[in-house]
Amino acid sequence: MKQDSKGGEVLTIGLDVGDEWSRFCRLDESGEKTEEGRVRTTEKALKETFDRFPRSRVALETGTHSPWVERVLTVCGHEVIVANPRKLRLIFQSTKKTDRMDAEALARVARMDPKLLYPIRHRGKEAQADLSVLRARDGLVGARTKLVNCVRGMLKSFGKRARKCSTDAFARTAAEAVPDELKPAIEPMLEMIRSLSEKIAAYDKKVEEVAETKYPETKVLRQVSGVGPVTALTYVLTLEDASRFRNGRSVGAYLGLIPRQAQSSKEDPQLRITKAGDVTVRRLLVGSAQYILGPFGPDTDLRRWGLKLAERGAKNQKKRAIVAVARKLAVLLHCLWATLEDYDPLRNARRTEAQKKSETAKTRSETAPVRGKEEAVSEQKPEAVPLNR
Repeated sequence: MKQDSKGGEVLTIGLDVGDEWSRFCRLDESGEKTEEGRVRTTEKALKETFDRFPRSRVALETGTHSPWVERVLTVCGHEVIVANPRKLRLIFQSTKKTDRMDAEALARVARMDPKLLYPIRHRGKEAQADLSVLRARDGLVGARTKLVNCVRGMLKSFGKRARKCSTDAFARTAAEAVPDELKPAIEPMLEMIRSLSEKIAAYDKKVEEVAETKYPETKVLRQVSGVGPVTALTYVLTLEDASRFRNGRSVGAYLGLIPRQAQSSKEDPQLRITKAGDVTVRRLLVGSAQYILGPFGPDTDLRRWGLKLAERGAKNQKKRAIVAVARKLAVLLHCLWATLEDYDPLRNARRTEAQKKSETAKTRSETAPVRGKEEAVSEQKPEAVPLNR
């Protein structure tokens, strides 16, 4: 890091980013506070403030503003560390929690050991923009789901029931079940559902276009049954680079699909998953796992493994099997992405059958000489001589 030309000291700055104002605390090499204050959370104000500091190590927590703030501070020439707030018990469990104290705590931890902040890496600006298309679509899908549930509830309160159908066809089929006294309340909602369905269809086309033109690797992921364009593109944009993970298993941990651990002496309880990482990717993977284990899922190694796991009969075993399949699916998608191989859905099954055949053939070959020797011995036995009477 570049040293301060005045005293030759290395600076560390903690920045607590707020929605309107942000607090910063600046430490010198010995850990003494040299400056603290607040600055508006705008690109212009942050640039003016941090341009006057020599190259420093700046620590801030991840949040809504952290992606663009990191880019602004990097342009100013600073080393930026984006901390994982889940790991900072010093801050979120503090009995004296203020913006000023949080900024100082960030600076002191970054000065001591940046790895204690469990730094995260933000995706690029282009990937963030493409991911915003998926976020917008997800918001419309959520709004449509709430409206559909609201209409169904209002119909049930009048003794009516809308037929089971797809969400796209709900506005048409539900109109048949609406009584006259409910039409003033429900018809505007049905019209809004129709409009949302059209907007979602437009987003689906946009997602297909972005996946084909910018991210051709999504075609490899879509070879897996249950993985559509939305799931594949969300997965790729969230991870952004397959090489940043040592292996596929670390992807399961990154997406929060591994169980928590609280081992102590002989006790090792079975806990829920961590639910760390991106919520949307985890939800989409679980949805794909439900399809794989569902009645319409094709026969694959993943389906066989999940069904065998669900048959163990423990409490909530089916739900655990779905989460386990989602974790294996995350690992499988990373492997396909890293190698760009063609997906063989029954690769393990064929390998197992081939091993059984080879073992059977080997057993036969080992027993064949023994049988031949016995036959040869039997042939060499002299015939019995009849007794003279």
